[in-house]
Amino acid sequence: MLIAQISDVHVRGERADGTWPGNTDTPAAMARCVARLNGLAPRPDVVLVTGDLVHGGQAADYALLLDLLTPLDIPFFVVPGNHDDRANLRAAFRERGCPAAAGHFLNYVIEDFPVRLVALDTQNTGHEGGRLCEERLAWLETCLNERPDQPTVVFMHHPPFLTGLAGFDREPLQGADGLADIIRRHPSVERILCGHLHRPVQGRFAGTLASSAPSSAFQVALDLTEGVPLRVVPDPAAFQLHRWQPGTGIISHTGYV
Repeated sequence: MLIAQISDVHVRGERADGTWPGNTDTPAAMARCVARLNGLAPRPDVVLVTGDLVHGGQAADYALLLDLLTPLDIPFFVVPGNHDDRANLRAAFRERGCPAAAGHFLNYVIEDFPVRLVALDTQNTGHEGGRLCEERLAWLETCLNERPDQPTVVFMHHPPFLTGLAGFDREPLQGADGLADIIRRHPSVERILCGHLHRPVQGRFAGTLASSAPSSAFQVALDLTEGVPLRVVPDPAAFQLHRWQPGTGIISHTGYV
């Protein structure tokens, strides 16, 4: 099974003059990424979009993003990030990309592939950092208990580890300890796939590997100096491919648009 991951596309209908993410033409970046994924051989079985789908949460921007994703010849699934609006995201993608049940959080499971795909909503409304409350953790525990022997990928926006990037670490994921307790009880979780960091970062977490994908639009500088604010750098847009096969598990690659 081949899983493509794109993240942090920040689509915005009007270009952001002088504001983060600067002058990045994010709709054009998304169109280039879709064309790149369609041209891959072998073609991925599924595309996971790990949050910050749009920059301001506006309904018009989700409509634009859906138009940009429509040419994608691969099934795709999305989770919200801190820049997203749950209600507008659900309205735009309920028919394709976000089959979450009724309720506040956009959590769901995809059972159509050899690897089970579990979407976990980490958004903490009004905050850049994420949160996993008792309700979301209980949902995850129940979900993993249903198929304890099935290879599983959990995909979500906020990484559950500190990164050394000060601008992100000032608001770490709340509830990461509770997540770790659950993941330790479920060794079938092959990987936790995240976004948010606009960089490829990975680390061991609760007996598995948690990783973030680079942005498919623009990257953040690699600067581990304490207290330094985040800044955008002209590194290339990128995506990741996660190849799973029995006996080996997941091997990940970073590709460029």
